[in-house]
Formats: sequence, C-alpha cells, structure tokens
Amino acid sequence: MSIRIGILGYGNLGRGVECAIRQNPDMELAAVFTRREPENVSILTENSQVVSVSKVEEWKDKIDVMILCGGSATDLPKQTREYARLFNVVDSFDTHARIPEHFENTDKAAKEGGNVAVISVGWDPGMFSLNRMYANAILPEGNDYTFWGKGVSQGHSDAIRRVEGVKDGKQYTIPVEAALKAVRNGENPELTTRQKHIRECFVVLEDGADRVRVEAEIKNMPNYFADYDTTVHFISEEEFKTNHSGIPHGGFVLRSGRTGWNKENNHIIEYSLKLDSNPEFTASVIAAYARAAYRLSKEGVKGCKTVFDIAPSYLSPKTAEELRATLL
Repeated sequence: MSIRIGILGYGNLGRGVECAIRQNPDMELAAVFTRREPENVSILTENSQVVSVSKVEEWKDKIDVMILCGGSATDLPKQTREYARLFNVVDSFDTHARIPEHFENTDKAAKEGGNVAVISVGWDPGMFSLNRMYANAILPEGNDYTFWGKGVSQGHSDAIRRVEGVKDGKQYTIPVEAALKAVRNGENPELTTRQKHIRECFVVLEDGADRVRVEAEIKNMPNYFADYDTTVHFISEEEFKTNHSGIPHGGFVLRSGRTGWNKENNHIIEYSLKLDSNPEFTASVIAAYARAAYRLSKEGVKGCKTVFDIAPSYLSPKTAEELRATLL
C-alpha cells in the first residue's frame, strides 16, 4: 500500500515535494491543500485533487502524512502545531534559534492528537545537522564550522517578501572565502557570525514604497539579517525575472579536530552540497522523512521528532536485509 501524502501549500517547496513523490514508488499524492481558490491552482499529478485548506479536517482519515510547505517566519509556527493534532506531519522549519520552542509546541500538539511530527527537515537544519552531530561524536576535541552558499535561502527570501512594500525579493548567502580557507587549512579560527557570511538581497519594491524604511527593516531583522553584513539592492521587476529566477544553494559543514595522547594528529571532516534547486533538494529530504514518520506512526510512536531521533533505515524504501547487502 502506498503512503498517502498531502501537501499543504503549493509554492516552490510544494511543487518540489510533488516531484519527489513521483520518484518514490511507495508514495502517492492524495491531495494538495491551498489557501488560494482551488480552481486557480494547477498541479502536475493526474488523479490528485486540489482542495481548499478550509476543508482539511475532512481528510483526516485519507492522509497518512501531511507535508507542510509554508514559510518559517509566520506560517509553520502556527500550522505545524495546528495540523499535528490531525495528521502525522513533516515540516522544514529553519529558524535555528526558535527550533527548541517550535519542538515543544509541536510535541504537545502531536501527542494530543496521537500523531508523529518531524520538524526542521531539509539540508540545514536537516542533513547538515546530522553531519555536525556525527562529527562531534567522532572528534570530541575540535571545532565546528558551517558555511552556506553561495545560494538562495528560501527562508530569508520569504522573510524579505513579507516586509511591507516589497513586491518580490531574493536573498543570497555567500561564504567569506578567507574564513573557509582558514578552516580547511586546519587553523581552527574563532569566527563570529559576521565573519563567516555576507547576505546579499535583491528587492523589487511596490509602487510608492519607502526605500529607506524597507532597507532598514531588512537589515535589522532579528534571526535573519541583524547579525550579518547585509547589502540590499533595489532592482526592477524585469531585471529580477531575468537574473534571479533560479533557486540554487549549497554549502559546507566542517569539523576540525585532534586525536592522539597529546592531540598531535589533526583531522578535518567535510560534508558539502551543491544544489541546482534548493526547494527540490529540500523536498527530497522531506519525502524520505515522511516515510519515516509513517513507519514510526505504524509502530505506535507519538510526539515530535527531529533528524537526530530517527534511525537512517527508516528513511529508505529498502528492507534491512537489502541495506546490509548493498550499502553497508
């Protein structure tokens, strides 16, 4: 039997999830739920429905896992808690500073509903988180470094677009090359947030919007831009569509550590990603964790989980025997 997946929200991430479902034969798209008028939303999957989010409760017994594709700034803090009472859910909440709070709220709701919720799934938080954890366990004497980009951050771009007066916007995260080189050389530098990355924003303004106010609001936004050197470029809608239509991303997780009785040997663990499409890769990670949420639910597990809590075998469609024979 296929895992029946619901998608709530049909933007870049929602479309990526739809594509990911197509590549996983043990999954099927049951329905896409939207805040827009359903007749105005066209999806790619034949024989799947587009449904108003106002009717989501009617699907309680028709969805095995609901994938929440809203933004982290304002959507997911409310949606994940709300829908975890009705469904097994997976989200991609990526405001790192608020993950503990989001976990507590979601855990309570999921337990009340008797469901499994998996939060903060993607590549960071998500795959990068796992690699930081593994590297810390393997090299307890050492330092962690995470560099993002160059690429488009969906969460930060969404935050820009929610600023009053912004018609469209995109934010690029760019590693400071000198800092990355120092880490790879084993210099173990102590780096501030500002020393590791810069943020570059491209913004299309609504007619009559206050440019000075918009720039100040973006640069001073807590958890997103306030701790970084941020540049805001105001450009035309035509230039935006021509030069900023893609959503690439990637980055590096490194741990520089020492072993030996006198810590005489140096080691560097590095994990990297180079992504043509940030949302499609994120969606692919989410699909794997939707499978895990379904399996955990079938085992009677309840409450909120993160990538740290879920064994790797739960992500794979392969059996344990196949995994041992082919990947171990």
